[in-house]
Amino acid sequence: MKLKKGRTMDKKNIGFISFRISGTDGVSLETKKWAEVFDKFGFKSFYMAGELDTDPKVSFQVDEAHFKHPETLRLYKQSFNGGETRPRKLSQDMHSFKDLLKDKIYEFIEKFSLDMIIPQNTLTIPLNIPLAMAITEVIAETNIPTIAHHHDFFWERKRFLRNCVWDFLGAHYPPHLNSIKHVVINSSAGHQLGLRTGISSTLIPNVMNFENPQPPIDEFNADVRKTFGIAEDELFVLQPTRVVQRKGIEHAIELVARLKRKAVLVISHASGDEGYEYEQRVKEFAELLKIRALFVSESIGDSRGYRENGEKIYSLQDIYPHADLVTYPSLQEGFGNAFLETVYFRKPILVNNYSIYAYDIKPKGFEAIEMDNFISQSTVDTTNKLLDNPEEIKRITDKNYQLSLKHYSFTVLKNKLRGLVEDIWGRPANPCD
Repeated sequence: MKLKKGRTMDKKNIGFISFRISGTDGVSLETKKWAEVFDKFGFKSFYMAGELDTDPKVSFQVDEAHFKHPETLRLYKQSFNGGETRPRKLSQDMHSFKDLLKDKIYEFIEKFSLDMIIPQNTLTIPLNIPLAMAITEVIAETNIPTIAHHHDFFWERKRFLRNCVWDFLGAHYPPHLNSIKHVVINSSAGHQLGLRTGISSTLIPNVMNFENPQPPIDEFNADVRKTFGIAEDELFVLQPTRVVQRKGIEHAIELVARLKRKAVLVISHASGDEGYEYEQRVKEFAELLKIRALFVSESIGDSRGYRENGEKIYSLQDIYPHADLVTYPSLQEGFGNAFLETVYFRKPILVNNYSIYAYDIKPKGFEAIEMDNFISQSTVDTTNKLLDNPEEIKRITDKNYQLSLKHYSFTVLKNKLRGLVEDIWGRPANPCD
């Protein structure tokens, strides 16, 4: 790809490509953090996805890129329906849909004179196989510099392991091309990528802006407890996740029940697109253990605002400051944004020893209330003891904040991305300080 005439070598146009760049899912959040850093390099970011909440002036919406698009869903279900033989018609449909998406990617590149593309998880998890095929072919045909940002590899999810598309998975998840630099968010993913494909990668963890301390409670969110009907003397336990099975929310319910305190468990997000069977299980379990569990997803949005009837919509950042304890008993995570958010708001946290926490995060010195896939009496006792000791809470949360400033801040992201950019184009004239 040639640079647009008149543009200096230090002013680049970057194109992010994803299924969705909208809302508070981890991929969307990290995409916007990367874009913020690229802005500091003097670059300009543009976005292509099936769903976008970015500025229309820099956005290129392609409905077919979304994993919820009807044709995408049909192809996905046929690919992972348990069969091992692929109908010829499915192959033909894959290639036809790939050609459509490929034309859209070329249009995106040409419309915004892109110098580099950054596929966000689209070459990692096979929710839209034709999109990965299209991206791979465009890269091969143009040799455009590419940073493939990998969040969730298909081999990490059991539902992808029985299929009739192994040839597509092997070729595109991810593709092995010279112009692609691969980025993983945890060391285990990097090791597995190398072992399985021979591809080397750069580790860039998820980050938060720890350089800017959390905002104080203000007039808008001062009434959170009142809105949710939580008394001032009631323990506010926050579960800041969607209601999906791998989040292990039943463990949070059990902990609240065994603390023997006046308490409420606030669950911030709904099930989303993964079904409601587990959500019903969580509600029934809360009733069984006789704890008060509040499902407040209808009152929490991507940003604060008001409904037409005048009711407030809070952001998750409005809720964190009011929590006394955060529960994060996830069984599996690619990284763990909720852990960083909890540290950012200086709250004590219960965390399960999921593999990435145990391997990448904990060894850096972080302190948390820990569990090993079940709530033990020791976990309960440790939690009660900590809740009764505000000075110890302050020591732990201050320590965790300083560790995150060192390991998971925007400064870390800037330095990592600067290294990748310098490998591709040399040192920019306006490097990120």
